[in-house]
Amino acid sequence: MGRSRYKIHESMHPYFVTCTILHWLPLFTRKESVQIVIDCLKFLQKKDNLKLYAYVILENHLHLVVQSDDIEKSIKAFKQYTAKELLGLLKKENVKTILDQLKFYKKAHHKATEYQVWEEGYQPKLIQTDAMMVSKINYIHQNPVKRGYVDKTVHWRYSSARDYEGMKGLLEIEKFW
Repeated sequence: MGRSRYKIHESMHPYFVTCTILHWLPLFTRKESVQIVIDCLKFLQKKDNLKLYAYVILENHLHLVVQSDDIEKSIKAFKQYTAKELLGLLKKENVKTILDQLKFYKKAHHKATEYQVWEEGYQPKLIQTDAMMVSKINYIHQNPVKRGYVDKTVHWRYSSARDYEGMKGLLEIEKFW
């Protein structure tokens, strides 16, 4: 995934990853843009054997605890597909201001593309213990609460918090690691 100092050493283990929209632009403020992310994760769960342990999607970034046969390949596919689809949505909806910003903030070495949607890298952190897994899942679920968006974790629709409270969420979640 580009110029990241973070490396995948144990590709078959769960990782905590963060994907951030370029320059922290608020792309996930419409349900259609979030649905692109949800649909892509569902596809990768089937195609790439992606195991999703926890997730949260906020207005300009998302956190995941994931595992797959090849995590680097899965995240690369995720970012490529969602970038293409998000740009298509922005163009269709004529969201010129954000499109102009995605063009302006694009990294200079991205010569083959007109726009850049995602920041480079995804900061993978290997989940090494049960305590670390629980800590990362709690961090993910508390993110919207800490930001003041909701009072309870289960109130944030775009999170796996509901799954951990016995309710049905938007994506299939693995609860055993």
